[in-house]
Amino acid sequence: MTPLPAGFRIELDPGTKQLTADVIFGGSPARVMRLSPAGCKALSELREGPVRTSAAAVLARRLTDAGLAHPRPPASAQEPDVTVLIPVRDRPALLDQCLSAGSSRYPVVVVDDGSDDAEAIAAVVARHCAKLIRLPESSGPAVARNAGLSEIRTDLVAFLDSDCVPAADWIDQLAPHLADPEVGAVAPRIVTPDAGDPGSQPSSASLYAAACGSLDLGSQQGRVVPATKIAYAPTAALLVRREALESVTALGRRPVFDPALRYGEDVDLVWRLHDAGWRIRYEPAVEIPHAGPDTWPGLLSRRFRYGTSAAPLALRHPGRLAPLVLHPWPALAVAGLLTRRPVLAAAAATAGWLNLTRTLQRADIPANGVARATLTAVRQTWLGVGRYATQFAAPALAAALIAPGGATPARRWSRRAVAASLLVGPVHDAWQQRRPKLAPIRFALGHIADDCAYGGGVWAGCLRERTLVPVTPAMSWRMLRITGSASDGRDASDQRKVQPWQESGSSQ
Repeated sequence: MTPLPAGFRIELDPGTKQLTADVIFGGSPARVMRLSPAGCKALSELREGPVRTSAAAVLARRLTDAGLAHPRPPASAQEPDVTVLIPVRDRPALLDQCLSAGSSRYPVVVVDDGSDDAEAIAAVVARHCAKLIRLPESSGPAVARNAGLSEIRTDLVAFLDSDCVPAADWIDQLAPHLADPEVGAVAPRIVTPDAGDPGSQPSSASLYAAACGSLDLGSQQGRVVPATKIAYAPTAALLVRREALESVTALGRRPVFDPALRYGEDVDLVWRLHDAGWRIRYEPAVEIPHAGPDTWPGLLSRRFRYGTSAAPLALRHPGRLAPLVLHPWPALAVAGLLTRRPVLAAAAATAGWLNLTRTLQRADIPANGVARATLTAVRQTWLGVGRYATQFAAPALAAALIAPGGATPARRWSRRAVAASLLVGPVHDAWQQRRPKLAPIRFALGHIADDCAYGGGVWAGCLRERTLVPVTPAMSWRMLRITGSASDGRDASDQRKVQPWQESGSSQ
């Protein structure tokens, strides 16, 4: 393990809890880390200031890799050696805004992916003194970016979509993370601004997109790791080390971007960077506005297209695209609630609580908060099941709501359970995460339509690729990862690699 460089500071994640003097809980996936005496001393050093000793450097790497903490790089006085790469197809006005906003300080390569009005694109590029590469026909963003990369020789490459309007210093804010030689890429937060003319009321579609942008990974920073809370990063804006890009081509003997992927090529690249051993950081303090559709047909059709990428990605990256991850006891408890069997639900929740308590006690770890963790697991599972059902079985849910069958208690319960499954995701996002400007009913309907459009795209991709992997839930049989930390970076003897309850029921 390569230590975190000297001069870096760390900031403990808000979700990290110190259970005892030598036990820390948190991260993604969630885990318990036990510190050795040397590790406790190193943690004290890291709380007080930057990395100075080798023990602190090793511990800092382990904490940041696990998501228990986040690196704070020192300010850099050196100008980044970077080229901005922008693929474009038509929309010269948006390209002009993009080039005017945040790319003039660095060399820019624009790849015209077979625009209908090539002269308009060429005029914008010439006005901003950028380099233009013209492709004779549209082949998709993967081919366009590969063509641009062949002309770039700088140490860093800044991928940027033509409909982004970045701040002038967005690269300077991200580049310090690359002072860590293990970091191959840094991603900013992609936000969707409220569309509409100045002084006019934004459309409901643009308000929804601003609250739940499909490329917006949220406000929590972290390391990008497949099958965690931050599972990927889009190349709508991404700062990458060219050495890292070259390593993925050597590892897989494929181009940097897979030309066979019309959508999802950026997810494929990020996962290949991860497989090559590079760390990818997500830095939401840097926000990049990204224009999106301002009508419901445009927004939903884009979500459908994104959904079609799930099947080819699942075939290229086995085990990384389960739409729903369930743990047995919380799943059984939710099944009991949905089928009107409260005794079963209570028994399953109790069994889960006892199982987790026993796991912690065997590792000599305090079991405080296990009851709350059990209830959280059941709630997260219910949320995941509801969204999974909406995305992939919405017609069946609708049929269950309107089908005749009398007014028996069982029938009334069934309808309530179905309605709750449809509404649980929108309500959760509206009032606990996003708090959108859109009226609650419109937000809920938009959320359901969004999920259905994405799910429809996933089903279409499954039919095309002849696979059911992207719609098949996965079962995880363990609940927690327990690791040890010695000052030399070795794991303690009691180490179990398992999945967290806190992410039970997560859905794409």
